[in-house]
Order: sequence, then C-alpha cells, then structure tokens
Amino acid sequence: MKKITAVFAATLAGLTLFTGCAGSPPKGSESFLFPEEEGVYDYESVTEQPFYETAEKSEHFFTLDRNTANYSMIRRQINENVRVQPDSVRAEELINYFDYDYAAPEEGENLKTSTFLFPCPWNEEHYLMNIGVKTEQIEIDARAANYVFLIDVSGSMQGEDRIGLVKKSLNILTNSLTEKDRIALVTYASGVKTVLDSTPADEKGKEKILRAIDNLKAGGSTFGSGGIERAYSVAYDNRIVNGNNRVIMMSDGDFNVGITGGGSLSEFIAEKAESGIYLSVLGFGMGNTRDSILEKLAKNGNGNYAYIDNETEAKKVFERELDGMLITVAKDAKAGVTFNADTVEKYRPVGYDTKLISEEQFNDPDTDAGEIGSNLCVSILYEIELTQNAAEGMRLADVEIRYKDADGENADRTETNYIDYLPNPTNDTAFISCVAEFALILRDSEYKGKANLSDVAARLDALGEYLAADELKAEFKTIVEKAVRSELYG
Repeated sequence: MKKITAVFAATLAGLTLFTGCAGSPPKGSESFLFPEEEGVYDYESVTEQPFYETAEKSEHFFTLDRNTANYSMIRRQINENVRVQPDSVRAEELINYFDYDYAAPEEGENLKTSTFLFPCPWNEEHYLMNIGVKTEQIEIDARAANYVFLIDVSGSMQGEDRIGLVKKSLNILTNSLTEKDRIALVTYASGVKTVLDSTPADEKGKEKILRAIDNLKAGGSTFGSGGIERAYSVAYDNRIVNGNNRVIMMSDGDFNVGITGGGSLSEFIAEKAESGIYLSVLGFGMGNTRDSILEKLAKNGNGNYAYIDNETEAKKVFERELDGMLITVAKDAKAGVTFNADTVEKYRPVGYDTKLISEEQFNDPDTDAGEIGSNLCVSILYEIELTQNAAEGMRLADVEIRYKDADGENADRTETNYIDYLPNPTNDTAFISCVAEFALILRDSEYKGKANLSDVAARLDALGEYLAADELKAEFKTIVEKAVRSELYG
C-alpha cells in the first residue's frame, strides 16, 4: 500500500471517507480544506536533485510512470502570458509528453530499453545520457472495459475550459468504444449522484450515454470523498473478470468540503487499486486547480494523470493515446541506474525529483511504484561529467527496470541494459535536449549553466522536417517562441 508524503497527508486532513450512504455530508461534518480563493494554484513542492559524485553514490533508484499533466499546464500558462511558477516544473513530464522512435519490445516482452549519449547544450563539458523505455502495444478493444466516470460538477467547474471540455472529452471517448464496453457516470458537487447506471456502449447505449453527458451542468460545493466512494462502488458492482476495470476522475481537484469518519481517502483508493480497480485522473481548468492532490490521487490509484487544457489535448488523450491511458502493461515499475566510477565523475538526474526510492525499496517486490500504459515512451535523462580516464567504448552505467505484469502475477520481471561511451545523437535526442533545457530555464534551475531560450528556439529551427512530422512537437516550438517573446524568463 502506498505511503503518502507529509504534504499530501496535511492536504487531505479532514478529507476522509464517510462510511454511510453517499450523498450530502451530514451536518457538523464539513471540513473546509481550502479557502475558495480565485487564482490559487496548488503544486507539490519540487526540489531538484543535485550532482552526485559517483565515487560516493554510484546508484540511483526511482519509480517510473508516464504522467504528462505538467506539460499541458505549462503550455496553458505560457499561452496566457502567465509566468510559470518555477517550483511547479516537473522536467520528466515535459519530456515524456512526446513520442520518440524507441525500439519496441519483442513478442512476449512488456517493455524494452534503448540508450543514447549526446552532447549537453547548456554545458559543453558534459554529456546527456538518455534511457528510452518503450512499452508493448495492446489495443484497447482487446479487453472488455468497465469504466466509471467520476465527474466534478461543483461550481468551480463552470466554464467551457472545465465542464465544457469534460463533455467534449467524454464524447470523444464514448464514440471510440465498442459494444463489449460499459460506461457509468457518477457526479459530485454538494451531493453525489449516479446520473447513468453502467450502460453497454452499443449503438443504442451510446445514444443514452451521450444524452447523459450533454445534460451535465456545474454548480455547488465539492463533496469529493463521497463521489470517489460511490464511483468505486459502481465499478465494483459491474466489474468484469479479466477486464479493464477503472474509475476515471475528471476534476479541477478543488476539494473544499470533506467529511470525517472511516479510513483516509488515500488508503481507500490504494486498497481499491489492489483489488484490480485502477484510477485515472484528468485535470481541468486553471486558477484553483489542485495539481498536488490530483497527482497524488493517481499515484495511490495505480493510474496516470493528465491535464486537459484544450480540445486538441482531449483528442491526444482520448484518441491518440487512449490505449496508454486506459491499459496498464507495467505495474509497480521502478528503475535502478548504477554508474561506473572509472568513467563517470558525477551525474545528475533531470527530473523524477519527487519519485526517489531507496535501494531497499527497489529490491522489495512489494514496493508500490509507478504504472505505465500501452504503447508509450518513457525517457530517463541524466547530465553526466566524464572522468579523465574515460575512453570511447568504456562502460558508463548499467540500467535495470523492474516491474510486474498488469495483473500483478509476475512480480519479478526485469529489463536490463547498459550504456557505453559511444555518442549516438539522433533527432529525438536533439529534441529531448531542447525540452530539458526549456524546463531548466522555466524553473530557473541552479544547474541551467548557459541555458538560453533563444538557443533552444534556434536548435528547434534546425529540426524543421522532424518537427513537421509531429504536430505536438511542432507546437512545442511555438510555445518556446511565445516564451521568448514574453521576456518573462531571463
């Protein structure tokens, strides 16, 4: 079961489960977690990892997932000419937002790693070392699905960028499902309501589902814990053996009313994940979005977390990457990288700052780690300084990825690889270096060296044909250019 951070425990103080009937909270039980202030935007604090001297600390362990919410949030703030809060930037989520040409797993494998070494553009004395992970592809229609959409319809969700985008997202997903899939809709505001019982997504059922979606309206306070309890109850009552059973939460995370009694919300979600009902979390809106809460809910629910800031992003999540969001192929995934002190003087991970684990946790098969979906790319990036004795062909580091099958039956699956001092830059690595440098600049990192937005834009210009083949990567170039014009980032 997941252990939550002290920050999350404090955030959820008072937001625990009511073990009676789901509905309006009883009198005297309300606990206001957050003041209803316009413009409050809550992040979990991110402290960058330093450079580690290899001779003193050669091993680095962390959990693996493929959340992408941070990129969408940053994109929206830059589009609205709002200065990005430095403490909010999670570099790995920016890098992992995009697809890369990593080698796919062989038949019978869940994932495969590839390794790359290339120059560091913000420090010419260093290299960047990238470990690329690619998961197997499992088509979403290969397994029957039982989805319960848990929809925040409180007053904070009013607006086209919130409830409006929720409805558009649900329409996109509904139209992609088949007759063997089922959908239920649970809403929560001042109270909790099952607005649509579990309904098959056949032709007649889709008409009913789409009508229910169209009737969604926002208003009231936010009884989040009761909504989560009801959603899991509906998912359990309609669970499909060997199927894809999942609660999909759509909210701005602004839980302003909670109730006491029962066990904590985080423990409840973790227990349900152990029973095979996973949680995906989709964030909407700006201003009072509780990013720190939504990210932690996804972690506890063995799921993923994305942020929907526009209709294009909704299509990315619900069309282009639907398999990756709703089908888990690697459960409790964690990485261990061991550097060679003869060749690497020091190293620094770029990202995964909130996902560190100990060697003991890495070796423990029961450690609750990250989840990765179908047909997705995950990147692990390090900035390294070589020793004076390093020569081409010498070993730099060994990589080990440990994970379980999605059903958890095979608890000791392992993928190993290594990386030598043999630079092999590609267009993908050139692009990754641009995204990483962009992240360092946004968070005004003490490790940014000579990082400069104009240099990033110039290197992106040189990747013209490469960017033209992927609209999301082409869009990143426009985001960088807007950041340059804003003059908000020195």
